[in-house]
Amino acid sequence: MKDTLETNLTGENTVELNETKEQVATATPQAAEVATETNEAEVESAGKLTKDEILSRLKSLVEAPVENVRSEVESLKQAYYKIRHNEVEAQKNAFLSQGGAEEDFAIPEDTSEAELKDLLAIYKEKKAALLAEEEKQKEANYTLKLQLIDQLKALCASQEDFNKLYNEFKAIQQKWKEIKQVPEEHANELWHEYQTYSEQFYDLIKINNQFRDYDFKKNLELKTALCETVEKLENEPDVISAFHQLQKLHQQWREIGPVAKDLREDLWARFKAASTVINKRHQQYFEDMKAKEQDNLVAKTAICEQVEAIDYTKLKTFKDWDKKNTEVIELQKRWRTIGFTPKKYNTKIFERFRSACDIFFKKKIEFYKTMKAEMEKNLEKKRKLCERAEAMKDSTDWKETTDKFVELQKEWKAVGQVQFRHSDAIWKRFITACDYFFEQKEKAFASQKNEEQENLKAKKELIEKVKSLDESLDPDEAINLLKEYMAEWNTIGFVPFKEKDKIYNAFHTAIDAQFDRLKVDRQDRRIRSFRSNLSEMAGKGKGKLYTEREKLMRNYERMKNELQTYENNIGFLSVASKGGGGLVKELERKIATLREEMNLIVQKIEAIDENLE
Repeated sequence: MKDTLETNLTGENTVELNETKEQVATATPQAAEVATETNEAEVESAGKLTKDEILSRLKSLVEAPVENVRSEVESLKQAYYKIRHNEVEAQKNAFLSQGGAEEDFAIPEDTSEAELKDLLAIYKEKKAALLAEEEKQKEANYTLKLQLIDQLKALCASQEDFNKLYNEFKAIQQKWKEIKQVPEEHANELWHEYQTYSEQFYDLIKINNQFRDYDFKKNLELKTALCETVEKLENEPDVISAFHQLQKLHQQWREIGPVAKDLREDLWARFKAASTVINKRHQQYFEDMKAKEQDNLVAKTAICEQVEAIDYTKLKTFKDWDKKNTEVIELQKRWRTIGFTPKKYNTKIFERFRSACDIFFKKKIEFYKTMKAEMEKNLEKKRKLCERAEAMKDSTDWKETTDKFVELQKEWKAVGQVQFRHSDAIWKRFITACDYFFEQKEKAFASQKNEEQENLKAKKELIEKVKSLDESLDPDEAINLLKEYMAEWNTIGFVPFKEKDKIYNAFHTAIDAQFDRLKVDRQDRRIRSFRSNLSEMAGKGKGKLYTEREKLMRNYERMKNELQTYENNIGFLSVASKGGGGLVKELERKIATLREEMNLIVQKIEAIDENLE
């Protein structure tokens, strides 16, 4: 027999039925939304298409039935705007790399976006028409089912031949089954009325026991199978899928007629108990999701507050802005790791965060504009210093001119930064004039060759001492002795110019070999070596020290810019993407190396400053 729930429902069972229908009515839209949002396969597939391919696919989809393409249309729309976003970012980066200012960049028009919107409008119209047609069909179905109930009422009151009544009853059941959805507000009342008269037909008409028992037996087999199916759903890992399957099984239960009266309550209790387990899992799933979304809202609100709390009055230098810029970028990275917030807050919290970030970057651009004018002034100052250096470079008054060059280099150090594109050229011009003078001065003192030969001999003997260091010495004692050798090396004067690099490399090769044997840290060794070379450099005048310091400062700024670039780039890479893990590891290695080199440069600059004092 074709029925939707057990006959002779108790009041308790009726309440349970109503609760189940309410759960279906309220949970189904959520389930559909989750299913749409988590349709990762379609999103991934759409993400592999070009814009033209997306538009071509949409053209074919808008001609297909709306109910079959709804999810894919949404995935294609998201994929299109993701491509558009990437295009704009690429064009913007290209514009900036060519020297353009960020505020001057204008987003180019997307000629194909209008076609996309037209296709989506067609789809929306068809979707609206489909929904209207479905509601119209539901109303028609409602009218047909009311007619079937009237026919069923007439059967219950009829005294005609049983066989004829029974066949008419079966025909009504078949028609009832064939008629699908009705308006939700009439579903319960309609079903209960149909159920009531179906039960009356079985109870009031004296039908043949053989037919009755046969139907009861068949219905019992079908409903028992449904109970077993629902019980197995408890092990379904996909909670949403299990819930949707349960709704279909409830519909099948309704379409099956009653069973023997003494089995009805127990069978319904079994089916209801198994259904309750699935419904509770479904309800818990959404409660957990809501709790997680609330936690995400708290986390994102905290990030917004951090950006909004930036004290711009304390950001006065490039270093201050670079440090704060790194912090903001880290907050943006952390934002992307946090999931959705409750739907009604999702757009608002994002707009709040984006607004705070926009304010920061706008103020940063304003600061850089102000500093640009300042750097232009610095460039003019350095040009004048270059002119003064070039005017003195041919002087043979070694003592006075050396002092003047030292003062000139101090003035250079006191001048602030210039724009990066001028930095190397202006520095090269200045240092060329300085180097020319000191090279001429060095040549003028070539008469000191005999002393330099003695110094060369002394340094060779010292190298032999390092090489023949007693390996049985205690490591600490050996290191102290090596330090003494390095100090002694610094007390020995100049050697012939052509031998300088060779003897220097020989000494430090021998020192490095001993440090390797004694397992001395490489960076510590490099700073020791640098310090030992400072005395020789200082002997040529403080001008050499200033020159070396300026070179180190320029290397430090270059490395800092590289480090910022790597750190920015690593934020745009996804380890989940193909090859992303390898790129991230390579960037992390480069970042670590740069940090180590920058730390060494800082130590070298500190050592130079100690000698200058």
